[in-house]
Amino acid sequence: MRTLLFAAAAAALAAPVPAIGQSAQERLDARYDRALAAGYKALMLCSAIAVAERNGTTRSPESVHEWELSGVDPALDPIIRDLPYDILRGPGGAVARVEVEWAENMPDRAATHGGRDRGCSVLPIGAVPDAGDAAVAPARDTAETATTGKAAPREETSLDGLLADAFAARYGDGRSTAVLVRRFDPDGTLAFETARYAPGFDANTPQRTWSVAKSIAATLVGAAVHAGEHAVSDPVGLDYWRAGGEGDPRNAITIDHALRMASGRYSDTLGNRTDPLYWGGTTVDERAANWPLLHEPGTVYRYANNDTLMAVKGIETWLERNPPHEFFARLGMNRTVAETDNRGNYVLSSQVWSTASDLATLGQLYLDDGVWNGERLLPEGWRDHVSDPSGPQPEGTDWGYGAGWWTFRRPEGNAFAGIPDDAFAARGNRGQYVVVVPSRKVVIVRRGEDPVGTGFDIAAFTRDVLAAIEGE
Repeated sequence: MRTLLFAAAAAALAAPVPAIGQSAQERLDARYDRALAAGYKALMLCSAIAVAERNGTTRSPESVHEWELSGVDPALDPIIRDLPYDILRGPGGAVARVEVEWAENMPDRAATHGGRDRGCSVLPIGAVPDAGDAAVAPARDTAETATTGKAAPREETSLDGLLADAFAARYGDGRSTAVLVRRFDPDGTLAFETARYAPGFDANTPQRTWSVAKSIAATLVGAAVHAGEHAVSDPVGLDYWRAGGEGDPRNAITIDHALRMASGRYSDTLGNRTDPLYWGGTTVDERAANWPLLHEPGTVYRYANNDTLMAVKGIETWLERNPPHEFFARLGMNRTVAETDNRGNYVLSSQVWSTASDLATLGQLYLDDGVWNGERLLPEGWRDHVSDPSGPQPEGTDWGYGAGWWTFRRPEGNAFAGIPDDAFAARGNRGQYVVVVPSRKVVIVRRGEDPVGTGFDIAAFTRDVLAAIEGE
């Protein structure tokens, strides 16, 4: 049955009444925003609910509206909540797809659930979902997330107070959903783990990682390099770039250039908004691969989702044989799902769903320089490679950038007092952070759903956590 959050939402199906003097372009843009808002809503509802149920927990539509679907991009936020929607389930009870109405004369926007290890994908604007596309209910995962060893119970300390403060205003005006600290002894034994969650969230609750996925992408590139099938100096090598031979200068772009946001390609917005891919239902091949070159590869930094997606394209054949869920399983990251576009391309610039604990495990892999339970999964020295800000750097920030990971130091030094030079972090929209501090054997995770215009001071939180641990 079609779901409306408010009685007034019945009017939401009608196209907005054109304002006096509104141009044809403004009307077109308003319609496009409406289509994107519907795609955003369909995908978020589908992913949040389907992946949570896969993980053995639940998310209600009301919870998703409260967290994932509030405080979003200002162009979409006023539209998104009131759009009517249906959550359709397959014969086994799993979410099959979510449909969202947005215009009287167009099909609903839809996101379909591809199964246990695929998550959800948003269909193109105007696509009519196949009524036979019904996911089989996946077996719920009740396995514990793997860590190295078991820590003894701890008495409450100042560190626990800091975790509580992460949900108050001490570190900013964002909305924390989870914070977790995991520390290891010098021999790699787990010393302790402590975590805190917002009401309605727990250790099994997945959230979209947003750009933390870029660091996951860099990790999968490392696995492909360790397998001997790729080198970071290999060209990205898209078929239709190669078809141009020497006449296409994009053939000089390497996987490492792409990981370091230094492909030299043009992107149309600062930060490379990829709304047509994320919410519009276009594909990686259509949207991310076709931008022209403006600078010599390796010479200019420009943060771009498109670059990460091209690094992933560079290892595409390896990923076809070694999909992300198999790598996650080796680490015990059993509650993490990498999603694809509707043609099966992994959207590893943003579209991964994971728990705080699983992301701490990702950080733990880097504490041990790519070795897990005695088995090397990443090349020796991969940690140093991804955390080395050796390429062109972002301007106007104290942060540096390595290969898919942010660094607390820049080539000219470290501006973050109290944070060691070897610390580095994965960072994502709406307040997603994974901080790795090898010299202290510490991983810090903060999850959030920060409304646009708010934030969380991860540097201050990291500094205070490290000081509290040092004082114990």
